[in-house]
Amino acid sequence: MTGFFHDLPQNVIRCFQGRNLLWHALAIVLTYLIVATGFDWYYFLLTRPPALRRFLFPAVILGMILPFLVPLILLLIGLLGRLSAIITTAFALGQSALLALVVSSSYKAFTGRIPPPHYFDHNRLIDSSHGFRLGFLRGGMFWGWPSSHTTVAFAMTVSLWKLYPENKVIRYLALLYAFYIGIGVSATIHWFSEFVAGAIIGSLIGAVVGKSFKSRGEQV
Repeated sequence: MTGFFHDLPQNVIRCFQGRNLLWHALAIVLTYLIVATGFDWYYFLLTRPPALRRFLFPAVILGMILPFLVPLILLLIGLLGRLSAIITTAFALGQSALLALVVSSSYKAFTGRIPPPHYFDHNRLIDSSHGFRLGFLRGGMFWGWPSSHTTVAFAMTVSLWKLYPENKVIRYLALLYAFYIGIGVSATIHWFSEFVAGAIIGSLIGAVVGKSFKSRGEQV
């Protein structure tokens, strides 16, 4: 399992080091602008059609299962076929998913963002998109800002972009997956701003991990 932990402490530091901090700041600033302008609530009302929600809801399930399943399947294929590139990819995706989950959950522990309403009744709805319960664990670690589904999906996707810069099929299929997960959860269990923040932070994590594992693969 040393491959999975390749550069792990260093990669954690790199995600919050130097200019990379600007990406975290960008996620925060864009969240403020989206919330302050009322776009979060507008987007929530816009994405209530039942047909749209039925199409997008599978993203909630896929976003929980695939980040665990895909690295395990790739690792098994790589070990059985003795394919070092596939094994490296499995470890990179696994580490990307883990870091994305830890970072997003840590943010959630302190931001306490109130999730969107789970019902849609014009007579009962109140705009709750401005609700942040700042403080430690005031809103738990499973709901809120940023979207962990999105953060993990974009982290894994950008890792693949770093590992396979010439493979357009892998790159664009991965990007399609990331946007489906992000848009899907933003129309069901998250606010739009949580999708945006998750995409930014996840892309940063994926770039750091992908670059680290790319260098490891070139040295093998």
